[in-house]
Amino acid sequence: MKNNFDKKALLILAAGIVIGIIASPSFRMPLAEANFFNDIWNNFVLPFGGNASTSTQEKAGSQGVKQTYQPPIDYERAVIDSVKKASPAVVSITVSKYVPIIEQCPYSPFGDLPPDFQQFFGGGGTFYTQCDTGKKQLQEIGGGSGFIISSNGLILTNKHVVFDKNASYTVLTNDGKKYDAKILDRDPVQDLAIVKIEAEGLPTVELANSDEIELGQTAIAIGNALGEYRNTVSVGVVSGLYRTVTAGGADFGQETIQGVIQTDAAINPGNSGGPLLNLRGQVIGINTAMASGAQSIGFAIPINRAKRDIESVKTSGEIQVPFLGVRYIMITSDLAKKEKLQIDYGALLRGSSDGPAIQPKSPADKSGLKAKDIILEVNGKRIDSNNPLGDAISQLSVGETVTLKISRGGEEITVTATLEKRPNL
Repeated sequence: MKNNFDKKALLILAAGIVIGIIASPSFRMPLAEANFFNDIWNNFVLPFGGNASTSTQEKAGSQGVKQTYQPPIDYERAVIDSVKKASPAVVSITVSKYVPIIEQCPYSPFGDLPPDFQQFFGGGGTFYTQCDTGKKQLQEIGGGSGFIISSNGLILTNKHVVFDKNASYTVLTNDGKKYDAKILDRDPVQDLAIVKIEAEGLPTVELANSDEIELGQTAIAIGNALGEYRNTVSVGVVSGLYRTVTAGGADFGQETIQGVIQTDAAINPGNSGGPLLNLRGQVIGINTAMASGAQSIGFAIPINRAKRDIESVKTSGEIQVPFLGVRYIMITSDLAKKEKLQIDYGALLRGSSDGPAIQPKSPADKSGLKAKDIILEVNGKRIDSNNPLGDAISQLSVGETVTLKISRGGEEITVTATLEKRPNL
C-alpha cells in the first residue's frame, strides 16, 4: 500500500509542477523547453500511471525505438500542384456535324396488297418507320481533349479527335469560354494534330523531355472523360515504355503507333488528346488510346515526338514531316531466324500490298537504296526496337542530309540521302 501511495504522491507532485509552470503568466514555451516538458511527461509521469494520447500513430521498432508515421503529404501536395499548374491550359474539344433529321413516319406493311385482301388485316393498323425528312441540323457527334502550347491559341491534340474534314470543332477552355477552332494540320504518320483558336494571353503547358521518363514514375492524366466530365484527373505510374499498339475506331480506321508510353492512370474515351503529366506538372505525353478488354492499360505518345510538329507549325504554318520513301519491317530475333538473316537488328526494306520497298523518285530511290537492304544505323545511331527507323527519321528535318549504314548481301556500306517533305500519299 505504501508503494502505491508513494507512486500516486509522486504523480500528483510532478503533474502539479508541470501545470503550475504552464499556468504562470510569464510562461512562454520555446521549442527546446517544449521538448523538455515532453520528456518529463513521457519519461517520468507516464510510467507512474499517466495515459498517452497523440495525433500520430506510434509503434515500437525492433530495438524498442519509437517510430512515428508520417503521411505522404509531400506526394499529395506534388500531385495537387501539378494539376493546378497544367489544368488551366487543358481544353475540351467538341465535334459537331450536320446530320439528317430523322422522324417517325406512318406506313402500312400491307399497302402493296390488293384492296380485296387488305380487308382481312383490319384496315392494316398503324405502323411507323424512320424516314429522312430531307432536312439537316447541326449536332454534336463526339469530342476529345487537348492542351494549349502557345499563348496565341495553338492547341495540340490527337489526329483522330479532329479527323473529319467535314465537321466543325469547338474548343472549351478551362475558364468556360468557347472558341471556334481551325485545324491547322494533321500529322500524316502520327496520331497528332494542331488546331488554332483566336485568342491571346492564354495559359500554356510546360513540355518535359520524354526521353528521361523512367518506369514507375508518377503519371497524371487530365482530360474530358467520356466527353462529359471536363478536367477529370487520374493518377498512376508509367507502366511500360516503347510499346507498339494498334489503335482505331469505326470512323477513322486503324493505325499502328510505335514507341508509346504505357500507363495505368485511367484513360477513358474523351481523354484522347489530353496531357500526361509528371509530378512537376510538365507534359510527358499525349493520351491516345486505351486497351479494350483490359483494366488500367492506357497509352500516350511521348511529347518529344510532337515537338517537331509544334515547331514546324510555328515556323511554316503546317506540319512538315521528313520523308525517306521506304517500306520496311523491324528485324527481331524471331524474324532473323525465320528469314535466315545474319543480323538480328535493323530495318529490312520490304514491299507490301501498299507498294514497293523503295518508292520511285523518293530520297531513298535517289540514294540507291534497294529492296532487301537492311538499314543498321541513321547518323550513327543503331536502329532497333528501342529506336525504330520511323522514329529516327521523324526526329530529323526536311532538307536534312542523313548518313545511312546498311547491310547489303552481307556487306556493310554507307549511303547518304536528303530528306524531303512527305507527300500526300
